[in-house]
Amino acid sequence: MGEATKSPLRVHFDCRLKLEFRGTTITSDAGLLAFRELDDALGLTGMAASRLTECRKGKNTQHALVALLRQSIFGRLAGYEDVNDAERLRLDPAMRSLVGHGDAPRYAASTSEMARFETEQLATEENLEALPDLSGHWIDRVYERTALKDLVLDMDSSDSPTFGQQEGSTFNGHFGFTCYHPLFVFNQFGDLERAMLRPGNVHSSKGWREALEPVVARYRSRKLTRSLRADAAFARPEIYEFLEAEGFQYVIRLPANERLQEAVSHLLTRPVGRPPLKPQVFHASFRYRAKSWTKPRRVVAKVEWHRGELFPRVGFIVTNLRWPSRRVVHFYNKRGTAEQWIKEGKRAIHWTKLSCHRFRDNAVRLQLFALAYNLGNFMRTLALPDEVSHWSLTTLREKLIKIGAKVVRHGRYMTFQLAEVAVSRGLFARILGLIGRLRTLAHPT
Repeated sequence: MGEATKSPLRVHFDCRLKLEFRGTTITSDAGLLAFRELDDALGLTGMAASRLTECRKGKNTQHALVALLRQSIFGRLAGYEDVNDAERLRLDPAMRSLVGHGDAPRYAASTSEMARFETEQLATEENLEALPDLSGHWIDRVYERTALKDLVLDMDSSDSPTFGQQEGSTFNGHFGFTCYHPLFVFNQFGDLERAMLRPGNVHSSKGWREALEPVVARYRSRKLTRSLRADAAFARPEIYEFLEAEGFQYVIRLPANERLQEAVSHLLTRPVGRPPLKPQVFHASFRYRAKSWTKPRRVVAKVEWHRGELFPRVGFIVTNLRWPSRRVVHFYNKRGTAEQWIKEGKRAIHWTKLSCHRFRDNAVRLQLFALAYNLGNFMRTLALPDEVSHWSLTTLREKLIKIGAKVVRHGRYMTFQLAEVAVSRGLFARILGLIGRLRTLAHPT
């Protein structure tokens, strides 16, 4: 019976072919070893030992907290967003090496162990409070010795569709379906400074202080030019006052109203002559005070006349910048990169897969997705050679992570024989070389 289950399978179209299943000696995710090298160089997951609380009371624990966290993060980075995938990944030689069991007979954690880790250990009050801060600590570790001269934050909300009876999952009229409504804060490098899960029916700016204030506090003592960009959902006087008190510059879109339209009425008359192919763009700057504001603030208007359109496109931005109007608008338009990073999180990391019943469990899952996203973004911004520095997170997963490899075990070491297809040996060697340089910039774990 044992020989029947281990003997090769045959196909009829070519009798020379034999099919063997050797799951414990073959991996499809050998590229994760480069991400583990980056993690080790910067000492990222090692922080968990001091910042997360070990809640297990028994002494017979097979997997340490850091090992479980690594399995959660690296699994999500490779596209395995569900703990059910752990049943196969526990046998994967790459995953066993990532979590620290590559040269030991033990397996990685099973599905039940990973489920308990994410829904019991990490869902405690202490860890729920510590997890959102972990992304910020990672970013501080990365940039603690770099000469940052300016900081640009982008705050935006997004949708996370739900398909069951999850707590806090409600219908959102703007998106038109049942969902959660998470809030994100990015920096200009695409790093996710903070993520916060919210019920589906809350306003886009709900909880802005809880998400933004810890990020602002981390940079308060650093001598930086600090700025924030946000869309019209965050056009609230309390946000302006908070940013002004913290010394932040800001550009936030304003919803149009009659008073604002009146201030640019001289630009709302169609220009004389045949309209050109390119849009005609006009800018204006003026002081404006809404009823809820304690003082007047600068508003920059942009009026665009497009060929074939009867009315102009008009937008307003409230800001405390003293730049020329055109430059203010250009700076605000770069906020679109945050929307692109959110799309990458959805497509490459799958952070919308929040399928647990309890709201707190889904909050944990979002933080784990955020950590996986940041590790992938660190690889992209810090350790990719110039010719592949444009790779998206999806491309990183498909070309760098998804490298097939055969594992050969020896007495003292283990060899991963990687397939040289999308990523060559030379390119992989340069990635490891760039990671090696980071070790001199990172504190020991």
